[in-house]
Amino acid sequence: MRQPRFGLGVTVLDALDAHAVRRWSRAAVAVLVEHRAAIDALNVYPVPDADTGTNMAQTLAAADDTLRASAAVTAGDALAGFARGAVLGARGNSGVILSQILRGLADSVGAASVVNAHELRAGLRRGSDQAWDALAAPVDGTILTVVRAAADAEPDDGSMAATVRACVAAAEDALAHTTEQLADLARAGVVDAGGQGLVLVLQALAQVVAGDVPSSPAASSAGARRVQRESGSGEFAFEVQYLLDAAEGAGDALRGRLSGIGDSVAVVGTGEGVWNVHAHVNDVGAAIEAGVELGRLHRITVVQFAADDVGTHPAETAVVAVAPGDGLGHLFEAEGVRVVDGRRPSVEEVLAAVRATGASEIVLLPNAESVAGVAQAAAERARADGTRVTVVPTRSPVQGLAAVAVHDPLRRFDDDVVAMAEAAAATRFAEITVAERESLTSVGVCQQGDVLGLIDGEVVEIGRGLVSVVFAITDRLLGVGPEMLTVLVGCDAPPGIGDLLVGHVRERSQLTEVTVYAGGQPHYPVIIGVE
Repeated sequence: MRQPRFGLGVTVLDALDAHAVRRWSRAAVAVLVEHRAAIDALNVYPVPDADTGTNMAQTLAAADDTLRASAAVTAGDALAGFARGAVLGARGNSGVILSQILRGLADSVGAASVVNAHELRAGLRRGSDQAWDALAAPVDGTILTVVRAAADAEPDDGSMAATVRACVAAAEDALAHTTEQLADLARAGVVDAGGQGLVLVLQALAQVVAGDVPSSPAASSAGARRVQRESGSGEFAFEVQYLLDAAEGAGDALRGRLSGIGDSVAVVGTGEGVWNVHAHVNDVGAAIEAGVELGRLHRITVVQFAADDVGTHPAETAVVAVAPGDGLGHLFEAEGVRVVDGRRPSVEEVLAAVRATGASEIVLLPNAESVAGVAQAAAERARADGTRVTVVPTRSPVQGLAAVAVHDPLRRFDDDVVAMAEAAAATRFAEITVAERESLTSVGVCQQGDVLGLIDGEVVEIGRGLVSVVFAITDRLLGVGPEMLTVLVGCDAPPGIGDLLVGHVRERSQLTEVTVYAGGQPHYPVIIGVE
């Protein structure tokens, strides 16, 4: 697979094996990190947020981490790990697109032990197609144009070295012409930042295959200037990104939903039911809710493009929380939250609580997966009345309490929603309940009357004694080294369970703070939150 280049002391590859893919991964990360600032300086489209180099470097660093942890022995397996890491770790629009280029390459070669020149070209073409398809509104003059040019390059011969060099040359030529294709780039006198990053990644491949040395980013970057946002994405103040666990059909549905409230929309999947979602929006809550309706969200990140030039803080904001228990209701009310009895809330009851606040912008906390649909329906009804309502996807009362703890009515509404959503997502929760009937769980069959311990909604313990299951679940949670445990004691809990749990935690983790509240919730004698 390696052919010596006589007289130069350089080995030229005629195919890529797993080792070569790993070398390419490391070289691509190194060159993007080296030139990150220069690429950031080129960044004027679609918004002048100066982060394209950083996003691409972080994306490939995540991909390289996944590949390093992989035991792949074939080129196909190595590329699959590289691509999967890129999709899951993609940052920003450019990172999402780059991840799809790599995924297309990996999908094309499959489980091949080595990748020859013909397979590389076919993979780049598939990667180009997937990158274009991933965006709701693809634009010429961007990284998309550069990858298409590389994929369509015609080498002088069928060797791997000639093929890679032809791809690099075509990409460099396409990059140079991006200035002519987009008015923002022409005004700034720069080439496309994402396209420049891709050229460096392809040059890193040429370095691995033929020993070619990557060049520096386009000289025009030295004088790059920032331009004012005028239209398109300039209308949107926030970049929202998250991972979504959802069915395979979710990508197209979510892409359409997000396109209706923003732009720079990209929804890409790993092929395993995990989607990386990216969009520029003004309504952060709506972007998050669009994902919640289709599956489970994690790794939510939001970046604000401009601090003061878009919108104003409304005069009135409020939080409404569903609270399944009198004690929980008192806890939320003490924080100024409007409470809905959460035992069996109806859409009308939640809607009445939203309207009773008299606020123009409202955060709604369902605090249980079973209430999420009711909360969403009430929010839609309230929006029809002209009220801005965002549902933060809290799946447990302890997540709701964590969200309320960071609520700041003096913050911009979208900023506040982000802070509350991040606090909720960072809070793991455990629940202790009693099985009502025989059932199959993820850890085996439970019988009626068994005590079940759940973490983040999944059964992980089955036992006969409530206290023993509580202790077992607590030990699992302490294994992650939490700073704080919040314990909610339900109406059916045995007397003294809170004190027993406090003593148990202090024996095993003296640095973990424990707070016990009488939540009064039914069905769950104990709920534990971990921060």
